[in-house]
Amino acid sequence: MTELELVIASSPTDAGIGCWDLHTGAEHLRHRSCSSPSHGLVCVGGRFLASSQLCASKSSSGSILYWSWNKPQVEVKSFPAEPINPLVCNNEGTYMAGGGASGDIYLWQVATGKLLKKWHAHYRAVTCLKFNDDQSLLISGSEDGSVRVWSLIMVFDDLLRDKARQPYEYSFSEHSLKVTDVVTGYGGANAIVVSASEDRTCKVWSLSRGKLLRNIVFPSVIDAIALDPGEDVFYAGGRDGKIYIAAVNAVADSNSNYGLHILGFLSEQSKAITCLALTTDGGLLISGSEDGMVRVWNTKDHNIARIFRHAKGPVNNIVVVRQPSLLSTSGSVSFQVPSVKRHGASLPPPLEKYANSADDNDYMAVIGPRFNHDRSVEASYISVQTLNNQILELQRQGSSAAAQMEIEKLKLDRGRSIQMIQQWEKKYQNLHQFCVTELLDGEPAGNAV
Repeated sequence: MTELELVIASSPTDAGIGCWDLHTGAEHLRHRSCSSPSHGLVCVGGRFLASSQLCASKSSSGSILYWSWNKPQVEVKSFPAEPINPLVCNNEGTYMAGGGASGDIYLWQVATGKLLKKWHAHYRAVTCLKFNDDQSLLISGSEDGSVRVWSLIMVFDDLLRDKARQPYEYSFSEHSLKVTDVVTGYGGANAIVVSASEDRTCKVWSLSRGKLLRNIVFPSVIDAIALDPGEDVFYAGGRDGKIYIAAVNAVADSNSNYGLHILGFLSEQSKAITCLALTTDGGLLISGSEDGMVRVWNTKDHNIARIFRHAKGPVNNIVVVRQPSLLSTSGSVSFQVPSVKRHGASLPPPLEKYANSADDNDYMAVIGPRFNHDRSVEASYISVQTLNNQILELQRQGSSAAAQMEIEKLKLDRGRSIQMIQQWEKKYQNLHQFCVTELLDGEPAGNAV
Protein backbone atom coordinates (compact mmCIF):
# COMPACT_ATOMS: atom_id res chain seq x y z
CA MET A 1 0.00 0.00 0.00
CA THR A 2 1.37 3.41 -0.97
CA GLU A 3 1.96 5.76 1.91
CA LEU A 4 -0.38 8.71 1.99
CA GLU A 5 1.18 12.08 1.22
CA LEU A 6 -0.71 15.24 2.03
CA VAL A 7 -0.05 18.76 0.77
CA ILE A 8 -0.90 21.38 3.39
CA ALA A 9 -1.03 25.10 2.54
CA SER A 10 -1.77 28.32 4.40
CA SER A 11 -2.04 32.01 3.61
CA PRO A 12 -1.30 35.37 5.27
CA THR A 13 -4.96 36.21 4.69
CA ASP A 14 -7.60 34.48 6.79
CA ALA A 15 -8.11 31.70 4.25
CA GLY A 16 -7.59 28.79 6.61
CA ILE A 17 -5.39 25.75 6.00
CA GLY A 18 -5.99 23.66 2.89
CA CYS A 19 -5.22 19.93 2.82
CA TRP A 20 -5.08 17.74 -0.33
CA ASP A 21 -4.09 14.20 -1.21
CA LEU A 22 -0.97 14.72 -3.31
CA HIS A 23 -1.64 11.80 -5.65
CA THR A 24 -5.42 11.81 -6.07
CA GLY A 25 -6.03 15.54 -5.75
CA ALA A 26 -8.88 15.01 -3.28
CA GLU A 27 -9.33 17.88 -0.84
CA HIS A 28 -9.70 16.94 2.81
CA LEU A 29 -10.83 19.00 5.77
CA ARG A 30 -10.10 22.74 5.52
CA HIS A 31 -9.05 24.21 8.85
CA ARG A 32 -10.39 27.64 9.70
CA SER A 33 -9.05 30.87 11.23
CA CYS A 34 -5.43 30.86 10.09
CA SER A 35 -3.42 33.91 8.99
CA SER A 36 0.14 32.62 8.97
CA PRO A 37 3.46 34.40 8.36
CA SER A 38 6.03 32.82 6.05
CA HIS A 39 7.58 29.67 7.60
CA GLY A 40 4.89 29.79 10.28
CA LEU A 41 3.08 26.48 9.56
CA VAL A 42 4.27 23.10 10.88
CA CYS A 43 2.97 19.55 11.29
CA VAL A 44 4.01 18.50 14.80
CA GLY A 45 5.28 14.92 14.75
CA GLY A 46 2.48 13.95 12.34
CA ARG A 47 -0.01 14.40 15.20
CA PHE A 48 -1.48 17.87 14.66
CA LEU A 49 -1.01 21.20 12.86
CA ALA A 50 0.40 24.35 14.45
CA SER A 51 0.79 27.87 13.10
CA SER A 52 2.01 31.20 14.36
CA GLN A 53 -0.35 34.04 13.50
CA LEU A 54 0.07 37.43 11.89
CA CYS A 55 -0.80 40.28 14.23
CA ALA A 56 -1.58 43.94 13.77
CA SER A 57 1.60 46.00 13.57
CA LYS A 58 0.74 47.83 16.80
CA SER A 59 0.27 44.59 18.71
CA SER A 60 3.04 43.56 21.12
CA SER A 61 1.83 39.96 21.48
CA GLY A 62 1.17 37.09 19.12
CA SER A 63 -0.50 33.71 19.10
CA ILE A 64 0.21 30.13 18.12
CA LEU A 65 -2.76 27.93 17.22
CA TYR A 66 -3.25 24.13 17.16
CA TRP A 67 -5.64 22.14 14.96
CA SER A 68 -6.33 18.41 15.17
CA TRP A 69 -6.70 16.47 11.91
CA ASN A 70 -10.42 15.82 12.21
CA LYS A 71 -11.78 19.19 13.36
CA PRO A 72 -11.85 22.44 11.34
CA GLN A 73 -11.82 24.83 14.30
CA VAL A 74 -8.87 25.92 16.42
CA GLU A 75 -8.57 23.73 19.52
CA VAL A 76 -5.63 25.17 21.46
CA LYS A 77 -4.46 28.80 21.60
CA SER A 78 -1.12 29.95 22.96
CA PHE A 79 -0.03 33.54 23.55
CA PRO A 80 3.77 33.98 23.52
CA ALA A 81 5.45 37.07 24.92
CA GLU A 82 5.81 38.60 21.44
CA PRO A 83 4.70 37.96 17.84
CA ILE A 84 6.29 34.77 16.48
CA ASN A 85 7.21 34.58 12.79
CA PRO A 86 8.84 31.24 11.87
CA LEU A 87 7.82 28.09 13.71
CA VAL A 88 9.63 24.75 13.50
CA CYS A 89 9.59 21.45 15.40
CA ASN A 90 11.95 18.49 15.56
CA ASN A 91 11.01 15.32 13.69
CA GLU A 92 9.50 13.57 16.71
CA GLY A 93 7.41 16.61 17.59
CA THR A 94 8.82 16.81 21.13
CA TYR A 95 10.24 20.32 20.81
CA MET A 96 9.04 23.46 19.03
CA ALA A 97 11.08 26.57 18.30
CA GLY A 98 9.76 30.00 17.34
CA GLY A 99 11.51 33.11 16.08
CA GLY A 100 10.39 36.44 17.50
CA ALA A 101 10.07 39.89 15.99
CA SER A 102 12.67 41.10 18.53
CA GLY A 103 15.32 38.64 17.31
CA ASP A 104 14.76 36.23 20.21
CA ILE A 105 14.33 32.47 19.74
CA TYR A 106 11.99 30.49 22.00
CA LEU A 107 12.22 26.73 22.59
CA TRP A 108 9.20 24.89 24.06
CA GLN A 109 8.57 21.30 25.11
CA VAL A 110 5.43 20.31 23.22
CA ALA A 111 4.00 17.69 25.60
CA THR A 112 3.96 20.09 28.57
CA GLY A 113 3.93 23.48 26.84
CA LYS A 114 6.89 24.49 29.02
CA LEU A 115 9.16 27.27 27.75
CA LEU A 116 12.57 25.63 28.14
CA LYS A 117 14.80 28.39 26.79
CA LYS A 118 14.71 31.87 25.32
CA TRP A 119 17.78 33.61 23.96
CA HIS A 120 18.62 36.70 21.91
CA ALA A 121 19.72 35.35 18.55
CA HIS A 122 19.69 38.29 16.09
CA TYR A 123 19.68 42.06 16.05
CA ARG A 124 16.46 42.14 14.05
CA ALA A 125 13.44 39.84 13.56
CA VAL A 126 13.99 36.12 12.99
CA THR A 127 12.64 35.18 9.54
CA CYS A 128 13.31 31.44 9.22
CA LEU A 129 14.28 28.45 11.37
CA LYS A 130 15.38 24.93 10.48
CA PHE A 131 16.60 21.89 12.45
CA ASN A 132 19.36 19.90 10.76
CA ASP A 133 18.66 16.27 9.87
CA ASP A 134 19.88 14.75 13.16
CA GLN A 135 18.17 17.47 15.23
CA SER A 136 21.42 18.52 16.96
CA LEU A 137 21.59 21.99 15.40
CA LEU A 138 19.13 24.82 14.86
CA ILE A 139 19.78 27.19 11.93
CA SER A 140 18.21 30.66 11.96
CA GLY A 141 17.96 33.47 9.42
CA SER A 142 17.11 37.08 10.14
CA GLU A 143 16.15 40.45 8.73
CA ASP A 144 19.67 41.57 9.69
CA GLY A 145 21.05 39.39 6.85
CA SER A 146 22.81 36.86 9.07
CA VAL A 147 22.47 33.07 9.22
CA ARG A 148 23.42 31.54 12.57
CA VAL A 149 23.95 27.93 13.62
CA TRP A 150 23.04 26.99 17.20
CA SER A 151 24.07 23.84 19.06
CA LEU A 152 21.20 22.62 21.23
CA ILE A 153 23.59 21.24 23.82
CA MET A 154 25.15 24.69 24.17
CA VAL A 155 21.70 26.28 24.39
CA PHE A 156 20.91 24.06 27.40
CA ASP A 157 24.34 24.01 29.03
CA ASP A 158 24.89 27.38 30.72
CA LEU A 159 28.46 26.53 31.79
CA LEU A 160 29.50 25.43 28.30
CA ARG A 161 27.93 28.56 26.79
CA ASP A 162 29.69 30.84 29.28
CA LYS A 163 33.07 29.34 28.40
CA ALA A 164 32.52 29.57 24.65
CA ARG A 165 33.80 32.53 22.62
CA GLN A 166 30.28 33.10 21.28
CA PRO A 167 26.88 31.49 21.93
CA TYR A 168 26.53 30.12 18.38
CA GLU A 169 28.57 27.68 16.32
CA TYR A 170 28.74 29.94 13.24
CA SER A 171 27.43 33.31 12.17
CA PHE A 172 27.34 33.70 8.38
CA SER A 173 26.99 37.39 7.54
CA GLU A 174 27.71 37.55 3.79
CA HIS A 175 24.10 38.39 2.86
CA SER A 176 23.51 42.13 2.58
CA LEU A 177 19.71 42.06 3.00
CA LYS A 178 16.99 40.05 4.78
CA VAL A 179 17.36 36.25 4.76
CA THR A 180 14.20 34.74 3.28
CA ASP A 181 14.77 30.97 3.62
CA VAL A 182 17.26 28.32 4.76
CA VAL A 183 17.46 24.58 4.03
CA THR A 184 19.92 21.94 5.17
CA GLY A 185 21.09 18.66 3.65
CA TYR A 186 21.98 15.28 5.12
CA GLY A 187 25.05 14.59 7.23
CA GLY A 188 24.42 16.15 10.63
CA ALA A 189 27.21 18.59 11.46
CA ASN A 190 28.88 17.76 8.13
CA ALA A 191 25.89 18.82 6.04
CA ILE A 192 25.52 21.81 3.76
CA VAL A 193 23.19 24.75 4.39
CA VAL A 194 21.64 26.80 1.58
CA SER A 195 20.33 30.28 2.36
CA ALA A 196 18.34 32.76 0.25
CA SER A 197 18.11 36.51 0.62
CA GLU A 198 16.48 39.63 -0.74
CA ASP A 199 19.93 40.55 -2.08
CA ARG A 200 19.12 38.14 -4.99
CA THR A 201 21.70 35.57 -3.96
CA CYS A 202 21.62 32.04 -2.62
CA LYS A 203 24.68 30.86 -0.74
CA VAL A 204 25.83 27.30 -0.03
CA TRP A 205 27.65 26.83 3.29
CA SER A 206 29.67 23.97 4.79
CA LEU A 207 28.77 23.19 8.40
CA SER A 208 31.93 21.16 8.96
CA ARG A 209 34.23 23.98 7.80
CA GLY A 210 32.06 26.98 8.51
CA LYS A 211 32.82 28.41 5.08
CA LEU A 212 31.01 29.65 2.01
CA LEU A 213 31.17 27.02 -0.75
CA ARG A 214 29.19 28.69 -3.54
CA ASN A 215 27.50 32.04 -4.18
CA ILE A 216 24.80 32.15 -6.87
CA VAL A 217 23.33 35.41 -8.17
CA PHE A 218 19.76 35.22 -9.54
CA PRO A 219 17.82 37.52 -11.89
CA SER A 220 15.14 37.97 -9.18
CA VAL A 221 14.74 38.07 -5.40
CA ILE A 222 14.46 34.49 -4.07
CA ASP A 223 11.88 33.88 -1.33
CA ALA A 224 11.87 30.06 -1.16
CA ILE A 225 14.31 27.21 -1.71
CA ALA A 226 14.09 23.40 -1.72
CA LEU A 227 17.10 21.08 -1.80
CA ASP A 228 16.93 17.94 -3.96
CA PRO A 229 17.56 14.74 -1.91
CA GLY A 230 20.58 13.96 -4.08
CA GLU A 231 21.99 17.41 -3.20
CA ASP A 232 23.22 18.00 -6.75
CA VAL A 233 20.75 20.83 -7.33
CA PHE A 234 18.31 23.02 -5.44
CA TYR A 235 15.18 24.88 -6.54
CA ALA A 236 14.81 28.61 -5.93
CA GLY A 237 11.44 30.36 -6.17
CA GLY A 238 11.69 33.91 -7.48
CA ARG A 239 9.47 36.96 -7.28
CA ASP A 240 9.43 36.96 -11.08
CA GLY A 241 7.28 33.78 -11.01
CA LYS A 242 10.11 31.43 -12.07
CA ILE A 243 11.48 28.43 -10.16
CA TYR A 244 15.20 28.36 -10.93
CA ILE A 245 17.25 25.16 -10.88
CA ALA A 246 20.69 25.85 -9.42
CA ALA A 247 23.72 23.60 -9.20
CA VAL A 248 25.16 22.54 -5.86
CA ASN A 249 27.47 19.75 -7.03
CA ALA A 250 26.19 19.32 -10.58
CA VAL A 251 28.31 20.62 -13.43
CA ALA A 252 27.17 24.13 -14.38
CA ASP A 253 27.58 25.76 -17.76
CA SER A 254 29.47 29.03 -17.43
CA ASN A 255 27.68 30.24 -20.58
CA SER A 256 24.20 29.80 -19.09
CA ASN A 257 21.69 32.46 -20.15
CA TYR A 258 20.37 32.65 -16.59
CA GLY A 259 23.63 33.11 -14.70
CA LEU A 260 26.57 31.10 -13.38
CA HIS A 261 25.48 27.80 -11.75
CA ILE A 262 21.84 28.26 -12.89
CA LEU A 263 20.82 25.28 -15.02
CA GLY A 264 17.32 26.38 -16.07
CA PHE A 265 13.91 27.21 -14.65
CA LEU A 266 10.28 26.10 -14.37
CA SER A 267 7.56 28.61 -15.16
CA GLU A 268 3.87 28.93 -15.90
CA GLN A 269 3.81 32.74 -15.90
CA SER A 270 2.43 32.82 -12.36
CA LYS A 271 2.96 35.56 -9.82
CA ALA A 272 5.81 35.48 -7.31
CA ILE A 273 6.77 32.08 -5.90
CA THR A 274 6.44 32.27 -2.12
CA CYS A 275 7.13 28.73 -0.86
CA LEU A 276 8.51 25.39 -2.06
CA ALA A 277 8.52 21.79 -0.80
CA LEU A 278 9.75 18.47 -2.20
CA THR A 279 8.42 14.96 -1.70
CA THR A 280 10.76 12.59 0.11
CA ASP A 281 12.09 11.00 -3.08
CA GLY A 282 12.45 14.36 -4.84
CA GLY A 283 10.15 13.29 -7.67
CA LEU A 284 7.59 16.03 -7.11
CA LEU A 285 8.13 19.72 -6.34
CA ILE A 286 5.24 21.66 -4.80
CA SER A 287 5.14 25.44 -5.14
CA GLY A 288 2.91 28.11 -3.60
CA SER A 289 2.36 31.45 -5.29
CA GLU A 290 0.92 34.89 -4.72
CA ASP A 291 -1.88 33.96 -7.15
CA GLY A 292 -3.33 31.60 -4.51
CA MET A 293 -2.45 28.44 -6.45
CA VAL A 294 -0.50 25.35 -5.34
CA ARG A 295 1.27 23.66 -8.26
CA VAL A 296 2.77 20.17 -8.29
CA TRP A 297 5.72 19.82 -10.69
CA ASN A 298 7.35 16.63 -11.97
CA THR A 299 11.06 17.19 -11.44
CA LYS A 300 12.04 14.82 -14.26
CA ASP A 301 10.12 16.33 -17.17
CA HIS A 302 9.41 19.74 -15.53
CA ASN A 303 5.68 19.50 -16.33
CA ILE A 304 2.85 20.38 -13.99
CA ALA A 305 1.20 17.23 -12.62
CA ARG A 306 -1.57 18.85 -10.61
CA ILE A 307 -2.91 22.25 -9.48
CA PHE A 308 -4.77 23.07 -6.27
CA ARG A 309 -6.58 26.35 -5.62
CA HIS A 310 -6.18 27.45 -2.04
CA ALA A 311 -7.44 31.02 -1.76
CA LYS A 312 -7.91 34.32 -3.52
CA GLY A 313 -4.99 35.66 -1.53
CA PRO A 314 -1.38 34.45 -1.69
CA VAL A 315 -0.15 31.09 -0.46
CA ASN A 316 2.88 31.53 1.79
CA ASN A 317 3.41 28.09 3.39
CA ILE A 318 3.58 24.57 1.93
CA VAL A 319 4.12 21.46 4.05
CA VAL A 320 4.24 17.88 2.71
CA VAL A 321 3.23 15.28 5.29
CA ARG A 322 4.11 11.65 4.70
CA GLN A 323 1.92 9.72 7.11
CA PRO A 324 -0.01 6.52 6.31
CA SER A 325 -2.29 6.75 9.36
CA LEU A 326 -3.63 10.25 8.80
CA LEU A 327 -6.75 8.93 7.09
CA SER A 328 -9.24 6.47 8.45
CA THR A 329 -10.79 3.81 6.27
CA SER A 330 -13.77 6.10 5.66
CA GLY A 331 -11.49 8.69 4.06
CA SER A 332 -11.79 11.32 6.76
CA VAL A 333 -8.70 12.67 8.45
CA SER A 334 -7.98 11.10 11.81
CA PHE A 335 -5.08 10.45 14.12
CA GLN A 336 -4.96 8.96 17.59
CA VAL A 337 -2.72 10.79 20.05
CA PRO A 338 -2.45 10.78 23.84
CA SER A 339 -5.20 12.86 25.41
CA VAL A 340 -4.74 15.72 27.80
CA LYS A 341 -7.53 15.52 30.39
CA ARG A 342 -7.08 19.13 31.35
CA HIS A 343 -8.33 20.23 27.93
CA GLY A 344 -10.63 17.34 27.15
CA ALA A 345 -8.90 16.98 23.78
CA SER A 346 -6.17 15.00 22.08
CA LEU A 347 -3.81 17.97 21.84
CA PRO A 348 -1.08 19.20 24.21
CA PRO A 349 -1.64 22.17 26.53
CA PRO A 350 -0.90 25.76 25.41
CA LEU A 351 2.69 26.95 25.22
CA GLU A 352 3.92 28.97 28.17
CA LYS A 353 4.34 32.71 27.77
CA TYR A 354 7.22 32.93 30.25
CA ALA A 355 9.62 30.44 31.77
CA ASN A 356 8.44 29.19 35.15
CA SER A 357 11.53 29.04 37.32
CA ALA A 358 9.63 27.42 40.20
CA ASP A 359 9.62 24.00 38.56
CA ASP A 360 12.67 24.24 36.33
CA ASN A 361 14.18 21.18 37.96
CA ASP A 362 11.27 19.02 36.85
CA TYR A 363 12.21 19.44 33.18
CA MET A 364 15.91 20.21 33.31
CA ALA A 365 17.75 18.99 30.22
CA VAL A 366 20.24 16.20 30.86
CA ILE A 367 23.71 17.51 30.07
CA GLY A 368 26.47 15.24 28.83
CA PRO A 369 30.25 15.46 29.35
CA ARG A 370 32.21 18.58 28.42
CA PHE A 371 33.86 18.90 25.02
CA ASN A 372 36.62 21.00 23.53
CA HIS A 373 35.08 24.29 22.34
CA ASP A 374 37.31 24.26 19.24
CA ARG A 375 35.39 21.16 18.12
CA SER A 376 31.99 22.41 19.21
CA VAL A 377 30.08 21.30 16.10
CA GLU A 378 31.12 17.69 16.68
CA ALA A 379 30.06 18.05 20.30
CA SER A 380 26.61 19.05 19.10
CA TYR A 381 25.76 15.42 18.48
CA ILE A 382 25.42 14.87 22.23
CA SER A 383 22.24 16.95 22.06
CA VAL A 384 20.51 14.10 20.24
CA GLN A 385 21.16 11.92 23.30
CA THR A 386 19.90 14.79 25.46
CA LEU A 387 16.57 14.71 23.65
CA ASN A 388 16.38 10.91 23.95
CA ASN A 389 17.06 11.21 27.67
CA GLN A 390 14.03 13.44 28.04
CA ILE A 391 11.86 10.78 26.39
CA LEU A 392 13.26 8.16 28.79
CA GLU A 393 12.51 10.42 31.74
CA LEU A 394 8.90 10.78 30.58
CA GLN A 395 8.68 6.99 30.29
CA ARG A 396 9.92 6.58 33.87
CA GLN A 397 7.20 8.99 34.95
CA GLY A 398 4.59 6.84 33.20
CA SER A 399 3.71 9.51 30.64
CA SER A 400 1.47 8.32 27.79
CA ALA A 401 3.09 10.96 25.60
CA ALA A 402 6.40 9.10 25.83
CA ALA A 403 4.98 5.99 24.16
CA GLN A 404 3.65 8.09 21.30
CA MET A 405 7.01 9.88 20.96
CA GLU A 406 8.80 6.53 20.79
CA ILE A 407 6.42 5.27 18.09
CA GLU A 408 6.95 8.42 16.06
CA LYS A 409 10.72 8.10 16.53
CA LEU A 410 10.69 4.54 15.17
CA LYS A 411 8.61 5.66 12.18
CA LEU A 412 11.03 8.50 11.48
CA ASP A 413 14.06 6.20 11.78
CA ARG A 414 12.45 3.94 9.19
CA GLY A 415 11.71 6.95 6.99
CA ARG A 416 15.32 8.14 7.20
CA SER A 417 16.57 4.70 6.18
CA ILE A 418 14.28 4.73 3.15
CA GLN A 419 15.47 8.25 2.27
CA MET A 420 19.12 7.17 2.43
CA ILE A 421 18.43 4.15 0.22
CA GLN A 422 16.66 6.37 -2.32
CA GLN A 423 19.49 8.88 -2.20
CA TRP A 424 22.12 6.18 -2.88
CA GLU A 425 19.99 4.72 -5.67
CA LYS A 426 19.80 8.14 -7.32
CA LYS A 427 23.57 8.63 -7.05
CA TYR A 428 24.11 5.15 -8.51
CA GLN A 429 21.81 5.95 -11.44
CA ASN A 430 23.64 9.22 -12.09
CA LEU A 431 27.01 7.44 -11.98
CA HIS A 432 25.73 4.66 -14.24
CA GLN A 433 24.42 7.19 -16.75
CA PHE A 434 27.73 9.03 -16.70
CA CYS A 435 29.71 5.82 -17.31
CA VAL A 436 27.45 4.73 -20.17
CA THR A 437 27.65 8.13 -21.86
CA GLU A 438 31.37 8.64 -21.32
CA LEU A 439 32.72 5.15 -21.94
CA LEU A 440 30.28 3.61 -24.42
CA ASP A 441 29.04 6.58 -26.42
CA GLY A 442 32.37 8.36 -26.36
CA GLU A 443 30.74 11.73 -25.55
CA PRO A 444 32.45 14.33 -23.34
CA ALA A 445 31.47 14.21 -19.67
CA GLY A 446 29.99 17.70 -19.73
CA ASN A 447 27.35 16.57 -22.24
CA ALA A 448 26.11 13.94 -19.84
CA VAL A 449 24.74 16.45 -17.34
